[in-house]
Amino acid sequence: MVSVRMRSCVLSVLLLNVFYSVVSSLYFHIGETEKKCFIEEIPDETMIIGNYRTQLYDKQREEYLPATQGLGMFVEVKDPDDKVILSRQYGSEGRFTFTSHTPGEHQICLHSNSSKFALFAGGMLRVHLDIQVGEHANNYAEIAAKDKLTELQLRVRQLVEQVDQIQKEQNYQRYREERFRQTSESTNQRVLWWSIVQTLILVAIGIWQMRHLKSFFEAKKLV
Repeated sequence: MVSVRMRSCVLSVLLLNVFYSVVSSLYFHIGETEKKCFIEEIPDETMIIGNYRTQLYDKQREEYLPATQGLGMFVEVKDPDDKVILSRQYGSEGRFTFTSHTPGEHQICLHSNSSKFALFAGGMLRVHLDIQVGEHANNYAEIAAKDKLTELQLRVRQLVEQVDQIQKEQNYQRYREERFRQTSESTNQRVLWWSIVQTLILVAIGIWQMRHLKSFFEAKKLV
């Protein structure tokens, strides 16, 4: 009976791993002085790992080849308050890591080492970028080897960290909902006050017109 429950637990963990193993992976092209920025919505106290590699276009072979070591990539990360939390230059291939302290949209920007004009020669640079958020950034093979965990213990640890990440996502969604509610209430209040001001202006103009017409008729001795 216990063995059946353990197998059921492991199966549940594996199913959760399938559903929640989402990683942002893409590639893009940039010019010599061009900057590319991406927006990532991240909960607070969440670790993010970005892996990238660059390729330069070879006109003779008509294909992209790994970039030389002289070419560097500059990475800059800003939090929702536009505060720089990471600003560093890396090589043609590397990894950058940062931890969010404020929930919201984080801006991740990359651009090449534009001082190396000879390396570009007017061509395009292809950048492969892989962004891992939260528990997806953990290397569980290294964790298992370091802590000497069994497969079941490792799966349980993954499940605990996934639940923790889900809780952070839920807290972030509640934070967004609260901000949207405050924005909606503020907008409704401004619309209400603007309607009141418009009404007062119309009433004031109407009174002024009536008094002006009365004065005009009295001056013409029509009243």
